[in-house]
Amino acid sequence: MRYLLILLMALGLGACGGKKASPATTDTSATTAAPHSDLVYTCSMHPQVKLDHPGQCPICGMQLIAEKKGIVDADGTVVLSDQQVQLGGIRLDTVGASVLGDRMLLAATVSTDETRSSTVSGRITGRIEKLYFKETGAYIRKGDKLYDLYSEELNNAKQEYLLAQDRVETLKGGLVDLRQLAEAARNKLLLWGMSEAQVAELARTRQAATTTSFYSPASGYVSAIESHEGDYLSAGTVVVRLADISSVWVEAQVYTSQLPDLDRRGSVTIRCPDLPGKEFTGKISLVNPELDPDQRINLVRITLENPAGLLKPGMAAAVTITGGARNSLTLPESAVLRLPTGNMVWVQAGHNSFRPVMVQTGQEGGGRIEIRAGLQQGDVIVSEGAYLVNSEYSFKHGSDAMAGMKM
Repeated sequence: MRYLLILLMALGLGACGGKKASPATTDTSATTAAPHSDLVYTCSMHPQVKLDHPGQCPICGMQLIAEKKGIVDADGTVVLSDQQVQLGGIRLDTVGASVLGDRMLLAATVSTDETRSSTVSGRITGRIEKLYFKETGAYIRKGDKLYDLYSEELNNAKQEYLLAQDRVETLKGGLVDLRQLAEAARNKLLLWGMSEAQVAELARTRQAATTTSFYSPASGYVSAIESHEGDYLSAGTVVVRLADISSVWVEAQVYTSQLPDLDRRGSVTIRCPDLPGKEFTGKISLVNPELDPDQRINLVRITLENPAGLLKPGMAAAVTITGGARNSLTLPESAVLRLPTGNMVWVQAGHNSFRPVMVQTGQEGGGRIEIRAGLQQGDVIVSEGAYLVNSEYSFKHGSDAMAGMKM
């Protein structure tokens, strides 16, 4: 009986030992799965897709492949695997000096050349009986009839002139010379807007019409009609405004930070989206010394001859200002990441390792961009695939690699 009890106790201890073995088995399984925590699943066609579990690409549906995660050091250096470098198409370039043309591209608008604009105003009080041009955009030639005016004051001046002419002829050869009186009456009519031909016709016919016609003193397109039939004019009241577009202004906006790079003697090329295939050249005629206080911009004006009238006020234009070429440190434009916090490049720190560097850029041209600060000649940078390196940093840190960086 005693031997039977000992045997039962031994079997009970064995059972208890078997139960304790189960957790050990589970821990072994977890240890086996742990090495896979450094894997990330990506798409060979869309390397920007990065998941922490296997599956299909949400963009193209291809099966995701596993690769080791990139490593981001505490100083911001990103270390990529050979597979990431290959899939991301990362290419390197060396910072070097090259000849870069001083080229600036600006948005602009075609506007009226104010020096060629004119305003037709009334010279004497009266009522407009007839207006011969009633719509904006109409072209008026110099000497075209603009409006007929009824003016009591002008009619009285006509009668004074005729009376002076009669007295000159009646008292011709007398002791009193009335020619100065007639000349004064004539000058008054000219001062109030009558032409030499109208005054001569008045003297010839001796007939003073109740209305007087007024003619355009210049050629141009009607840009605004300020007075209408039936309106009463006084001296200085504007009737119409004329715009002569045989010469136009192209006004571009330049940020204050761009002003040091502006070559005021450089050649200027203007292109308009509304005139495909057309190109105009000119010179800068004015850089406005005043700033727009809200937008911190300057106005740059180019005066263009426009004899064919192709350029119309209000057209959008692109202005390219090209100055002299100079030697500068340059990079491919694709190497520079233009982030909200500034411009940045990724510089090689070792094999497949890259660190972020904030740079100050300058002129652009021929697919290259000038680097004014932040890099030295001989630095090796990421020229293609910089966004992949930046996304790897953001994936690890969840923030911009330039956060907190200063030039």
